[in-house]
Amino acid sequence: MSAYDVIIIGGGPIGLACGIEARKRGFSHLILEKGCLVNSVFHFPTNMTFFSTSERLEIGDVPFISHGEKPTRREALEYYRRVTAHWNLNVHTYEAAKKLQGQFPEFVVESERATYSAKAVIVATGFYDQPNLLHVPGEDLPKVKHYYDEPHPYVFQHVAVIGGGNSAVDVALETFRRGAASVTMIVREPALKSTIKYWVRPDIENRIKEGSIRAYFNSEVVEIRPKEIDVRTP
Repeated sequence: MSAYDVIIIGGGPIGLACGIEARKRGFSHLILEKGCLVNSVFHFPTNMTFFSTSERLEIGDVPFISHGEKPTRREALEYYRRVTAHWNLNVHTYEAAKKLQGQFPEFVVESERATYSAKAVIVATGFYDQPNLLHVPGEDLPKVKHYYDEPHPYVFQHVAVIGGGNSAVDVALETFRRGAASVTMIVREPALKSTIKYWVRPDIENRIKEGSIRAYFNSEVVEIRPKEIDVRTP
């Protein structure tokens, strides 16, 4: 059984940052990631641009140079690959941690492939793999997606976007501009969130005002059916 000072569960940006700190302090470490390197970033929308500037995303004193003020998903993936190589981080991708037991300073972590011991364990799994479910009938239908990657599959389709935050706004605008038959936003709150990106807010508000994108506020989905959805509105 391989032994480490620190085992880090999760190979996203935070997991990598923890690995860097372990490396700086001379601790042996192992990062277990159930998917690919920075799996959550990989599953971000294909054309996504980050809200933050590149310097705010830097870890491990490795400069993050992007072509624009705000980096793209592709640039972020390249950056985290470079960080991992620069610090020679010990990352096992496609190896999910299945069981954790013990207490400080003796932990045992069982993965799909092996069993490891460690003096300390850091859980850095994040929340991206846990979608915010509606818990309504029909949510498990094949047409319902909890993650968005790109607009092409929605060409000629009637699209309902649930939510009023940045991600929902981005999906609504992108599918509208890439050929969706119609786009409707269903928002529980009385208005779009105050955190909407300032350079995007005028665009979405104008599209709603002109009727290009329909929006129902103070509304919620109560059932999803194969060809319709039921919405409770004021």
